[in-house]
Amino acid sequence: MLRKLVIASLALSAATAGAQSVADHIGLGDREYTALHPVAALNHYVEAITLDPRNYEALWKAARSAVDRATFDERGETQQKFFAIAETYARTAIAANPGDPEGHFNLARALGERALSVGVKQRVRFATEIREQALGCLKINPRHAGCLHVLGVWNAEVMRLNSFTRMIVRKVLGGAVFSQASWADAVKYIDEAIANEPTRVVHYVDAAAIYTDQGNKAKAKELYEQALKLPISDYNDRHYKARAEAALKPL
Repeated sequence: MLRKLVIASLALSAATAGAQSVADHIGLGDREYTALHPVAALNHYVEAITLDPRNYEALWKAARSAVDRATFDERGETQQKFFAIAETYARTAIAANPGDPEGHFNLARALGERALSVGVKQRVRFATEIREQALGCLKINPRHAGCLHVLGVWNAEVMRLNSFTRMIVRKVLGGAVFSQASWADAVKYIDEAIANEPTRVVHYVDAAAIYTDQGNKAKAKELYEQALKLPISDYNDRHYKARAEAALKPL
């Protein structure tokens, strides 16, 4: 009798699990995301997408978690696969709902991470679309901190190339958009990201790097110190805090 009850209970649990809806999986994914478990979160978002391939919320959140996992924890082909998965989900999200900023932001973010691992020629293709997606995002929500951050870093990364490389990119590789980058815009956008989302660690770390490049070590030190004081809220914050701590030593 006990054995039958156990079997019946297991069967009921399996049926309940199998009956989880799209909303259930998104909710479970959100819970795992908040608990800083990007792979578990991604798995639930993928389950939601399996049930509803055009579900916008599941798509952009899947892209977000794929990038979260790959940025520091993966290398080589595995990392590139995660970034490619994120890109696919983000593009599908935009197709499902082009009028919301999160799809554009997560596509720009996925492309931005991929661009850091390729050569200059390939970066030209990525850089053009990264900027387009971030600007498109800001047309929808001018105060979107993530997209402001992307544009700040975009300008900084272009300006970090030496002048000869930037000339080659513009004239030979067709990267005319690179001529629109400036340190002034790098500072403007990253400062606005902090103003609109003052609790996000990565904003301060990347802002400090930009101010360091501009020779403003006092401001950079202040920003790194602020980053270290903030609570961890994103999966990769421990890495950003470690970066801040290391960068503070020579300042």
